[in-house]
Amino acid sequence: MAVIHRERVAWESARVFVAAATDDTYWWLGETLGRRLGQTYELALTRTRIRLRRGEAQPVRGPREDALSAEVGAWRARIEDLLTEHPELAEVLRQVTEETGRRLRR
Repeated sequence: MAVIHRERVAWESARVFVAAATDDTYWWLGETLGRRLGQTYELALTRTRIRLRRGEAQPVRGPREDALSAEVGAWRARIEDLLTEHPELAEVLRQVTEETGRRLRR
């Protein structure tokens, strides 16, 4: 069995989930997170989407970048906490992150 690096899983998942929050992939990811991890994570993704969409009218640099960084940081911490309590979910997160990444590239 391969060793899964918790911090790496958290970082990659956070990056991909935040990217998906403002993409059509959001709908698939939200449902998947709700089903695989619980409604708390689906709701967190919805809140991320709302916060990021509020800032869409802002320029690409500056406040928009700060908002993206803040969301990625919040998701990284949320996922690290989840994996600390439930390390068995690392493989689930890795799979969801990979599939989300594939859907973003379509």
